[in-house]
Amino acid sequence: MLKTSLFDYRLPPELIAQHPSERRDGSRMMVLDRVTGECEIHPFGDIVNYLSPGDAMIYNDTRVLRGRMYARKNGDPAGARFELLLVQALDPERKRWTVLLKPGKRALPGTRAQLLEHDGTLNPDGDGFTVIGRGEEGTFVVEFSTADSDRLQTRYGHVPLPPYITRGDETADSERYQTVYACKAGAVAAPTAGLHFTPDILKKISEKGIRESAVTLHVGPGTFKPVSVENAEEHQMHREEYFLTTATADIINSTHAAGKRVFAVGTTTVRTLESCADPDGTVHPGHGETRIFLYPPYQIRAIDILLTNFHLPKSTLLMLVSCFCDREKVLAAYEVAIRERMRFFSYGDCMLLK
Repeated sequence: MLKTSLFDYRLPPELIAQHPSERRDGSRMMVLDRVTGECEIHPFGDIVNYLSPGDAMIYNDTRVLRGRMYARKNGDPAGARFELLLVQALDPERKRWTVLLKPGKRALPGTRAQLLEHDGTLNPDGDGFTVIGRGEEGTFVVEFSTADSDRLQTRYGHVPLPPYITRGDETADSERYQTVYACKAGAVAAPTAGLHFTPDILKKISEKGIRESAVTLHVGPGTFKPVSVENAEEHQMHREEYFLTTATADIINSTHAAGKRVFAVGTTTVRTLESCADPDGTVHPGHGETRIFLYPPYQIRAIDILLTNFHLPKSTLLMLVSCFCDREKVLAAYEVAIRERMRFFSYGDCMLLK
């Protein structure tokens, strides 16, 4: 049995970053040697120094939906207030969606609701949705009054900040909760390791002779779901859609064939590659839904260096990182990060495991 408690640690609440750093590249980066367990803290911009010509950098180019919306039942100003989170479009017209709905007990099939403007008032155009029924994993299926979901997101949507960020979304979040290379809409949460990169740092990486390529994994709401069972192996992993192109697979395989390293930006990139990897680390292009759950003693096969943010206690992401570096070394590094008052989670600092 793999005890979930093995991945617990105590984090002072004030170290949970509530806002991004003033500059994208203004965060700190802990560099952890996977062999010795030694760690140092550097400015994020130093990441270029840890990459070598011929290495390949693979990142997740998903884009976060502006998918948190609010509505009133039956268009009644005094009616039940719903909070809706877009999860996945179900038809080519993008009119039917899988969503999370609160309060779920009031979302019976046939229930109609009218979307609220950003100031909390009912929209005058009748934009809204009808509850069709329940989906999987606690979700609902709704049908919007229009197929123009992009317009609905622009007009009524809020940036879906994680639950541990205790403020509402602000104007700056529209930019800062997206990576600079985000281009394929579909995520409910950002692949946060990539939030630190700027066009200038990417330019320096390219000029050094590091090849870059992307995977797509649309991060789902289950990424925030804590492991609540005592035996971590009994945890039910969430489903996420991924794409790995032939071009990206070829870059990864040729990089390893040349004796160079594959640098993964974020755990979502790792999840994609490990879903498509042979035991020898060879990856194959593909598109599908993955429920891969990576926990020790699994050995990560497809990458050699990992950049990731600091993760929640008892989380599947902390377990994933512990497949790439011994759990004891990772948690010891977390203790150093806490002592050094580094910032944790989505808008926080990051860790480079080499």
